[in-house]
Amino acid sequence: MPGISVIVCTYNPVEEIFSRCLDSITVANQLHAAKEIVIVDNNSSTSLLEKEYIRQFLQLNNNAKLLREEKQGLTPARIRGIKESTGSILVFVDDDNFIKNNFFQCAEAIAQNNPHIGAWSGQVHLIFEQEPEAWTKKYWGMFVYREFDENRWSNFPHMPETMPCGAGLFVRRNVAEYYVSLNDQGKRNIQLDRSGKSLSSGGDNDLAACACDIGLGVGLFHELSLDHYIPKNRLSKEYLLSLAEGISASAIVFRSFRNEFPKQLSFKNKIANTIRLLLKNKIDKQFYKAVLKGEATGRKIVFNQILQNEFDQEKN
Repeated sequence: MPGISVIVCTYNPVEEIFSRCLDSITVANQLHAAKEIVIVDNNSSTSLLEKEYIRQFLQLNNNAKLLREEKQGLTPARIRGIKESTGSILVFVDDDNFIKNNFFQCAEAIAQNNPHIGAWSGQVHLIFEQEPEAWTKKYWGMFVYREFDENRWSNFPHMPETMPCGAGLFVRRNVAEYYVSLNDQGKRNIQLDRSGKSLSSGGDNDLAACACDIGLGVGLFHELSLDHYIPKNRLSKEYLLSLAEGISASAIVFRSFRNEFPKQLSFKNKIANTIRLLLKNKIDKQFYKAVLKGEATGRKIVFNQILQNEFDQEKN
């Protein structure tokens, strides 16, 4: 049976929410034990070991351990978790995720029945601190909201219909180690993951896409399920606009990692974007502008990196 390493990266977690996350892991672990549970404290202002609920979790789960990663950012925290874990299957659970009781059992069955799949995730249901306004629903996808009833997979890293999400992302050990090697070799000088207040994202997509890089597939499986808690401050229009901008910028960078480099917008493209803006309502217009701004930022980041690489090559 493949052993599952559960990796939970967190930074200054809200006790009420993180304790629910850990409670859900405890129940799943009691019903079908993981090989290990690795909590990575990403340099929180107060050490998590000082928190009573963390100590209780470690006492309840004798296969759990707590690490502290001083380098700020989800990417170094994730890499630390990978390097410190030993399971043949790794799953990344966010500190605001509440997994279902059969989470580990389902994952092991998927791993055994689908040896061609290197990265996968499942359904993500949203739990809101307060009832969201109706207009926000079309943007819930940015919270990786996913509900579906059929399994699907592909070996294409840029296909949204089959790309796993970071909430409850499972990867095989060889996929994770390949991802770590890319970072250790300096092939990921642009960080896609969040750090501090940054809303950049995409590191989870990059990790999942590594499955395709080494000849495996990616997929979504409906029997896997978790809840994602959304606090009320993340439903403000200002936050959602910033999130849309960050995701759009990261998407451009993510594609460049696999040789899909952006092009400068032509005059024709600019005219088309202007027409699309005119046809949208007030709120959609604001989000479309945020997406365009993010894409422009992403192109700038990629072009600057290309220039830096050329400079470094000439220097050497």
